[in-house]
Amino acid sequence: MTEEELQESYSGMTVTLERQCHLVHTFHYQFSVDNGVLSIQALTSGYSDANNLKFETITVLGLSAPPTNVTVTHGSITTPVPSENITHNASKEVLRITGLQLELGQSYTVKWTDVPDNEKFNCHPEDDSDRAKCKARGCIWEESLVPGVPWCFYPSDYGYTVDTVEVNGSGMSFDIHRNIKHQAARRTESPDIDHLRVEIRYLSDHMLQFKVFDPANKRFEVPVPLDVPSTPATDESTRLYEVTVEMLPFGIKVVRKRTGTVIWDSSLPGFTFSDLFIQMSTRLPSNYIYGFGETEHPTYRHSLDWHTWGMFSKDQPPGYKMNCYGVHPFYMGLEETSDAHGVLLLNSNAMDVTLQPTPALTYRTVGGILDFYMVMGPTPEQVVQQYTALIGRPVMPAYWSLGFQLCRYGYKNDTEISDLYNEMRKAAIPYDVQYADIDYMKRQLNFVLDDDFKGLPALVNQMRADGMRFIIILDPAISGNETEEYPAFTRGVEEDVFIKWPPEFNNDIVWGKVWPDYPDVVVNNSLDWDTQVKLYRSYTAFPDFFRNRTAEWWQREIEDFYNGTMKFDGLWIDMNEPASFVHGTVGGECLGNAIYDNPPYMPPLESKHMGLSHKTLCMNSQQFLPDGTPVKHYDVHSLYGWSQAKPTYDALLKVTGERGIVVTRSTYPSSGKWSGHWLGDNSANWDHLYKSIIGMMEFSLFGISYTGADICGFFNKAEREMCLRWTQLGAFYPYSRNHNGLGNPRQDPVAWDPDFANASRDVLNIRYTLLPYLYTLMFQAHSDGSTVVRPLLHEFVSDRITWDIHKQFLWGPALLISPALDLGATEVNGYLPRDRWYNYHTAEVMVQQGEWVTMPTPLDHINLHVRGGHILPCQEPDKSTHYSRKNPLWLIVALSDNNDAHGSFFWDDGQGIGMFLLLASKNSLVSHVPHNGLAPADQLHLGRVKVWGAGITKVNQVTVQIGSGEAVQISTFDHNLQTQELTVDLPTLFVPVDQPFTITWKTNV
Repeated sequence: MTEEELQESYSGMTVTLERQCHLVHTFHYQFSVDNGVLSIQALTSGYSDANNLKFETITVLGLSAPPTNVTVTHGSITTPVPSENITHNASKEVLRITGLQLELGQSYTVKWTDVPDNEKFNCHPEDDSDRAKCKARGCIWEESLVPGVPWCFYPSDYGYTVDTVEVNGSGMSFDIHRNIKHQAARRTESPDIDHLRVEIRYLSDHMLQFKVFDPANKRFEVPVPLDVPSTPATDESTRLYEVTVEMLPFGIKVVRKRTGTVIWDSSLPGFTFSDLFIQMSTRLPSNYIYGFGETEHPTYRHSLDWHTWGMFSKDQPPGYKMNCYGVHPFYMGLEETSDAHGVLLLNSNAMDVTLQPTPALTYRTVGGILDFYMVMGPTPEQVVQQYTALIGRPVMPAYWSLGFQLCRYGYKNDTEISDLYNEMRKAAIPYDVQYADIDYMKRQLNFVLDDDFKGLPALVNQMRADGMRFIIILDPAISGNETEEYPAFTRGVEEDVFIKWPPEFNNDIVWGKVWPDYPDVVVNNSLDWDTQVKLYRSYTAFPDFFRNRTAEWWQREIEDFYNGTMKFDGLWIDMNEPASFVHGTVGGECLGNAIYDNPPYMPPLESKHMGLSHKTLCMNSQQFLPDGTPVKHYDVHSLYGWSQAKPTYDALLKVTGERGIVVTRSTYPSSGKWSGHWLGDNSANWDHLYKSIIGMMEFSLFGISYTGADICGFFNKAEREMCLRWTQLGAFYPYSRNHNGLGNPRQDPVAWDPDFANASRDVLNIRYTLLPYLYTLMFQAHSDGSTVVRPLLHEFVSDRITWDIHKQFLWGPALLISPALDLGATEVNGYLPRDRWYNYHTAEVMVQQGEWVTMPTPLDHINLHVRGGHILPCQEPDKSTHYSRKNPLWLIVALSDNNDAHGSFFWDDGQGIGMFLLLASKNSLVSHVPHNGLAPADQLHLGRVKVWGAGITKVNQVTVQIGSGEAVQISTFDHNLQTQELTVDLPTLFVPVDQPFTITWKTNV
């Protein structure tokens, strides 16, 4: 015998094995092929051949795609086949593997992979994946040595098929059916829904929606109202996008028409829609994707190296891969053409997203429906503007809330607060807002003042009389174990505002435990935490803020405290994930079907082995939407903080009669309409210092402009140098608050030494100088949806270097902040994009453009640069905004390379508003007043103008013209030829800002 062929056919594929031999021997083999794996099983063992016969060639028929690799496994040893021994004929669909040395009588496994690693979509994302479970789902099992690559992945045709597509001018709709070829993949604990409906709507020229749902059975849909355009975009020629539908597997493809870039393509294997598990994947147009929160990310741009991020609101301090306080299933993607788009998945169930290097993204959620909204930009700033037009513009904060703020968990009494206030005033450090954490509450009860803080109401009145403001904390949980009258609870019970079990269980309150202590107990703090909770913490009830009656109850409790106990100007709502110190309920026994507390698929959440009810309520708890529809907490858990924000904002506005500010811990898309957000209980370390920039930039993307981190860190003892560097950075948080936790030393600016206080004063004076500019940015965010804390890529998207910068940021378009973020740093390597930049501290123009620059950064310094072409409104700083607002307006006119600049200035008094536009050319500054509704007492006058880049030819004449009056020549100006700064002072000439004016400067030339 010179050649023997052994053939085994499987699913239309034929495998032929060839060997060279000279003598005939008897042997017995069994061959099988399954999903690219040839099993060569020797049934006769112990065979040996003196002629050393071997299989040398394997031919595979019917293989349409070339393999990415071929391996041979013998025993426990796997050997790759060299690429030169692998040939594939695409037209004949034949794979030939040569050069093999497979000995007769031995068993082998030959594996060829025709799915590249990057094209594998995880079919078994659970932790306990194995070959048997993978095969049971009808998926392909293939081990990989590459970290992150799924070993169990979907076959290429796994998913749904499309029926006839109905097309009209405003979109399309159609039914899809599950591909019955893969019946084995059904999850018995989460039945698949075989028939689905898809609706695609062209909402506007730059926005579309696509929705996948069960037409036969109503499923939970997120009750967050969106501002969808009333008229669809029916003119195909004006739309920025084109949508097509792929039939098998079902997928939606969205193309940017101008460039032909495919920015969404979900025609990928793995689309699953079952009762408690939904999964959809899409290709991405590039490796540049930003967003998804709330969790700690090490960079602003996401790594696509097989990372999965869980999302489910939780009382969890920031930590890597840990789901934190809020949920934001929104991302912005950059395309290779420098265009940008954004995508929102409107789903509030526990979920995760996997990013892989295809590049691709996979969504998984444990309930609801798929409801996607896409905005087309095309600039990053337009993406945010379009997104906030959909979810709601950011709240307009009160001017005073942009001042510096102090808080501490651990004030022993009101005397400590009074002493701090006096020390800050003595040190002349700008400071607007003082807080009281839960220390001010008797036994941590909302709306009850502790005996050690009986002097707080009078102190607050004294501080407010001096222009200060005061903010108190409120937690949602209300104690139910009081032995004395506690109106917040008794009235809540009477008005049925608390979350309960469904009537079919027992209709009782779902009790948790949070901060309130039992009456008449002395807490032994030396005991471990769980023992303290068991022995000392009161049963607490959680208000259902979806209900209108709850909003009315909440407002009345706030109003009674304001009018009957103490005044305040803002509200800080905490623990509203909602957080509980017991898991599910007191006693730990959640009623009803346990599948909701421990669903078949658990996203990679913190302590996921404890289930979804870990540190919160049982998932079968019942809540009611405003229209009376009952819903499971399972579906609305991550909306709890969102549902509390508006009632709190409305109550504050009604009770105080002023705008104020609400700061919330837990957020969801559109929370920014009513509240700001701090980045939670961070730690006093350098890592959280720099990551706070990433957090701020992400919340800018999410439409929450008023944001910042606890300056110097909440947990642990702050170190001096770190705290000073954090104070410098925090001076440029929109929400600038120093706050730390119980048991840690003070870390406020006057707690250290005179040098620390001096450096803090200097940087906060810069902040207060620039507050008119910051307030204008806040107004633009509120009115137009633009960002305040702005990544460099938003302004310089054509410069790909900026796509990866997250240790520098901008205020609006014009102020670049480059802080020191490392221990012992004396210089910062910062990037100056291609434009003219001025050193804020010296007014000198930087010679570098589009370069990395080494910036000297001594301990008392932060690097600030002003962008040419912009005008920044300023004021002389003072001890608080109450006084600084009365100072004359200053303008910094930073001329561009073309010798021009522009800017705007917004001013209000809480009621009337003024809007002023400013334009500068080489030799003049002109203002326009499109709107002025200010009372005379709130109108400003111009005190100083600084023109940067005024040239090296001496200015010898400056004139000022107000309205249509005559131009007046003034002599109070100075032109520094070295720095090229022209300073024009207007101490005696009254130039009202609410009237148009022109300032002109001339040289002899």
